[in-house]
Order: sequence, then C-alpha cells, then structure tokens
Amino acid sequence: MARTRSENYDDIQHGILTAACELFAQQGYMRASIAELAEACRLSRGALYHYFQSKEAILFAILDGHVRRMIADVGAAIAGESTTLDQFRAAIRAIVELNARSSNEQRLILNDLSFLSESEQTAIRSLERQIVDIVSDLLTRLDKEGKIVKRTKKIYAMMLFGILNFSHTWFDPAGGITPTEFADMVVDQFLYGFTAPAPRVAKKNVLRQGA
Repeated sequence: MARTRSENYDDIQHGILTAACELFAQQGYMRASIAELAEACRLSRGALYHYFQSKEAILFAILDGHVRRMIADVGAAIAGESTTLDQFRAAIRAIVELNARSSNEQRLILNDLSFLSESEQTAIRSLERQIVDIVSDLLTRLDKEGKIVKRTKKIYAMMLFGILNFSHTWFDPAGGITPTEFADMVVDQFLYGFTAPAPRVAKKNVLRQGA
C-alpha cells in the first residue's frame, strides 16, 4: 500500500535539501554518508528515503533548484528594465545576489556536479546554458566595436562568469561592499575597464538603487 504524504511534506523536503546542502558543502558530497545526512536532517534513514530515493537524488534536486531559481531571478530582473545596459546590469545583480545568498549551492555546482549521472549532468548544464545565453546575448547587443564575433562570443561570456562563479570563495556579503555594489563593480570593470570613468548611466543606476 502506497504511503500517503503528510501535510508538511513539502516543508520537510525543503528542510532536507537545506540540511543536505550545508553538509555536502562542508564535507564534500562523496564524504557525507547517509547516516550523517539523516542525523543532519533529524530523520531516520527510512524517513529520508520517503522523501528522496537516493543521496544522488538530493544532490540533483539542490542543483536543479538553484539553477532554475537563477533563471527565474535573471528573467524577472531583465523584464523590469528597458535599455540593454540596464538589463545587463540587472542580470548581473540578480546572479550576484542569488549567489551571495546561496554560497553552499554554488560550491556544490562547481565541485560536485560530476557525481551525478550523465543524464542529470546534461540536464543541469542545459539550464546553465540558458543563463549564459541570456548574458552573452546582452553582451553582444552592448558591443559597439565588433569585438564579439562567433569565435570570441563564448570566451567573453566565460571571462565574465569566471568572475561571478568563484566570488563565493572570497566575497563576504556582510562586509563593506553589498552584493548589489559588487555586481555594479563587475559590470563597470568588465564593460569599461579599471581606468575608464564609469558612465553616467551607471552612476544614475547606483543613485536610484540607494534612493
């Protein structure tokens, strides 16, 4: 006889993902045992399997949820702006702000994606490509000097994501620079260079953000 869902099924499932994400980030996915996972979730091993079929299923749910959330955040951020520059700035802010709230998820997607099955890895990477495509298309629209061509489009996009994806290793969201300020610094540095003055549009955006 099939086991019925409890009224708080979704809350418990979410709690498992939160606890598992922290455990995996601290110990590494492969080193974290099912027993340790059950203890972190304050559940028995049998109860744990009621919510997820395997440890791998938990990892997939964490990564899939994180990337889908980023797609949704970026899409919503872009939809609220009219110019390409503002859309690009909003997209980078959305990515930085989500990663600042989700450093454990970011560690897992960079370090432990390879432990999923090939089909699951393909599914996650397909979602990631959606984000890369959105950002690289905005970059192409901003390119007034023809630097971005077929041969260089991916290179420019990966240069930018190289800055964004590894910031969790050193950036402190509670420090002197907020995630929004950091995102604007990335945009200005990437588009205009360190020695070039920030454009007036960027300054207006900063003032508007702090208003």
